[in-house]
Amino acid sequence: EVQLVESGGGLVQAGGSLRLSCAASGFTFDDSAIGWFRQAPGKEREGVSCISSTDGSTYYADSVKGRFTISSDNAKNTVYLQMNSLKPEDTAVYYCAAGHEYYTGSYYVKNVGYGMDYWGKGTLVTVSS
Repeated sequence: EVQLVESGGGLVQAGGSLRLSCAASGFTFDDSAIGWFRQAPGKEREGVSCISSTDGSTYYADSVKGRFTISSDNAKNTVYLQMNSLKPEDTAVYYCAAGHEYYTGSYYVKNVGYGMDYWGKGTLVTVSS
């Protein structure tokens, strides 16, 4: 059974940092794109970032560029999202998802994860002002 499990969410003050983890089981990262997406209360889901397991290329939404960093440890089947300089508007449930690299990371982020095969259940990030 394929599972993606997010962790690392929590409550942090504006300007603070958090690191989210996405641990995958039941499949390997080969030829996969792993992305992070978020959904704030009352808003639509938004693409945040995506990384290629093949060449490590990354893509970020403009709203997080320069503040968030995505990375992967293929040996551990884990993807991370380092979030710095957090803002109240970053408050959301953060989901990781995995899909084949038929599509690029930019495609997945811009299309809010359309085409991703597997999704985690999410982890809540709350940024207080």
